Amino acid sequence: MTARLVYVMGPSGAGKDSLLGWLRAHLPQDFPLHWAQRTVSRRPAASTAPGTEVHESVSPASFAALRESGAFALHWHANGLGYGIRHAQLAPLATGQWVLVNGSRAHLPQALVAFPALLPVHITASAAVLQQRLLARGRETPDEVQARVQRALAFALPPGLPRIDICNDHRLHDAGQQLLAALRQAPGWPGMPSPAIAAAGTLSPQAPRSSALPA
Repeated sequence: MTARLVYVMGPSGAGKDSLLGWLRAHLPQDFPLHWAQRTVSRRPAASTAPGTEVHESVSPASFAALRESGAFALHWHANGLGYGIRHAQLAPLATGQWVLVNGSRAHLPQALVAFPALLPVHITASAAVLQQRLLARGRETPDEVQARVQRALAFALPPGLPRIDICNDHRLHDAGQQLLAALRQAPGWPGMPSPAIAAAGTLSPQAPRSSALPA
């Protein structure tokens, strides 16, 4: 079965959102990839910084009501917030279009039950880089940062699951090129034939081990 749902995930500090912003900026404007909008249980921001993810903001009570009514094809909680993907956001899959979801590591098992042929994309970075980035943003204590880094190191995808692994340690452009090259390897990916693929960022046949899936 051809995977047409791209499920992107990664720990805080890995630069997932920055990498997705790079990918969006480097695909043609009319490229046939639907970027699924998330519904998030937080108040709308007064202003939106460039590159910020466009999402639907709802109150926690409204999010719970939407979840209970079955409005979401996928939903999860992370860092005190609820995240959901409405069914309409995944409707393009029915017409053969590719869809990209900004997902959660913890919700991957449930997502695989609903969409067995999804293509996981795991964005990560080395422990030192994760720690440096998390400390620089100043949202958590050093102990909390260390706990996040340890959870990131403990994560592994289920064995035998095809996926894309990207290490975003250095230049964003380099990681973006690796991600784009790896996506072009995916069966059925629209666009030009695949270029030569570097060792990092290739579509891998399996992960080395299994572990609990953190948020």
